[in-house]
Amino acid sequence: MNPPDHPLRVVLIEDHPQYRETLELALSHSGDIQLIDSFGTAERALDELRDRAAWNPPHVILLDLHLPGMQGLAAIGPLKKCLPETKIIVLTQSDREADVLAAISRGAAGYLLKSATVREILASIRQGAEGGSPLDARIAGYILNTLRTKLPRQQMEDLLTTRELDVLGLLAEGLAKKEIGERLGISPTTVVTHVTHIYEKLNVQNAPAAVAKAFGAGILPLN
Repeated sequence: MNPPDHPLRVVLIEDHPQYRETLELALSHSGDIQLIDSFGTAERALDELRDRAAWNPPHVILLDLHLPGMQGLAAIGPLKKCLPETKIIVLTQSDREADVLAAISRGAAGYLLKSATVREILASIRQGAEGGSPLDARIAGYILNTLRTKLPRQQMEDLLTTRELDVLGLLAEGLAKKEIGERLGISPTTVVTHVTHIYEKLNVQNAPAAVAKAFGAGILPLN
């Protein structure tokens, strides 16, 4: 599901009424982002989204982790099964390493803290819809420090092709697949193929985990 020029369809799963209202207001004034629904529980969101999965799926879901009933972490798997092409961006107060890593390992495309500004949240929605992986700068270090691989640098370099290493490096810069294609002079479809091969070879599910492995192995520079 490629996002159209306008609008990007967003669903919000957040139980705090005031924060939900703040986000709803911000999204309504964004111009290119449409909040198509908001829910206070994951259970209700899943019930409603299953019905619309085939005809009006959101491009992005903003998901709080601490919800009444089913917690956000537990909801990521069912949401991805129901809406496989929708990007899930965690938006939460939790900066616990365990939550960050669990969310990414279960397939979240990004992770933001609620202290993020409205501008940062809007930018992350756009980035996520385009295939990027928005991460809060304050918690990105958790991924780099904790998801380090035991795979030696030379072995990883032998495992990935030169073009795949190029693509991986641009993923680390936060570029979306379309931007990577423009930078390398290849089609978005070819970029998707390279990204799929990278994930398969590194045994990861998303860009943050792939980048973390590359940093851990010393393939990508820390600065």
